[in-house]
Amino acid sequence: MKRLILPLLATLMLCGFTPVVAPPADAGPVSLEVVDRDSGRTLRQYHDRSQRWVAGQQGHRYSVALRNDSDERVLVVLSVDGLNAITGEVAAPGQTGYVLDPWQRAEISGWRKSPREVAQFVFTDPGRSYAARTDRPDNIGVIGIAVFREAARYVPAPPIARPSRPILREAPQAEAAADMASSARSVAAPAPQLGTGHGAREYSRADNTTFDRATRMPTQRLDVRYDSERNLIARGVMPRRALRRDDAPQAFPQGYVPDPPSYRTR
Repeated sequence: MKRLILPLLATLMLCGFTPVVAPPADAGPVSLEVVDRDSGRTLRQYHDRSQRWVAGQQGHRYSVALRNDSDERVLVVLSVDGLNAITGEVAAPGQTGYVLDPWQRAEISGWRKSPREVAQFVFTDPGRSYAARTDRPDNIGVIGIAVFREAARYVPAPPIARPSRPILREAPQAEAAADMASSARSVAAPAPQLGTGHGAREYSRADNTTFDRATRMPTQRLDVRYDSERNLIARGVMPRRALRRDDAPQAFPQGYVPDPPSYRTR
């Protein structure tokens, strides 16, 4: 079968799931990074208690970089601002996602519009975010993934002298985490300054494939919250440091005293 690049998943209902237990925080086969596409930088992740944060910049396009660090296929359901990045639905782990091959790295750069096109992820003010514009602003400021391992398939037994039934390989025991919206809990802090907009269209290929989940609950749950640098400093997430030159007040911004708006010569 032809190798597929970022295939979309047609989610299937399965029976015979293995039992699940809650996993350690962030444990699992997939890593998540946020890449500022305009600066080319991978945004540093700051840890605050059990949460991860990145500082975005208004107007900059970004992508979500996913890497499968395992030797098996995985399904990744991607949520941005509480919405499924493929379907636009309010996100839930049981929905459609992206299938990554073993050791594959992929950058998801926008809201999926078709098998060949996305609308770019762009850091914008919350009121102009896609979630707010579609009247679903409750979870603005968080990117999350729910990861599923693939169910074992029947494998023919090795040839022997007499007929033998196919053997079902034992599916690896999966681990589960809380619901995808749990990490979007409110924090006493400044109002969010960033959301994710529905940006310009661009080419991005994705093909359909099938994927049988090994469990009903995800093997891994990982969330990364984002906000402006100023807000992260105010929250105490980022270290307080001197403002950049273009942000800091200057004692001598001009060489001479300008006229005030209401001033008139007589």
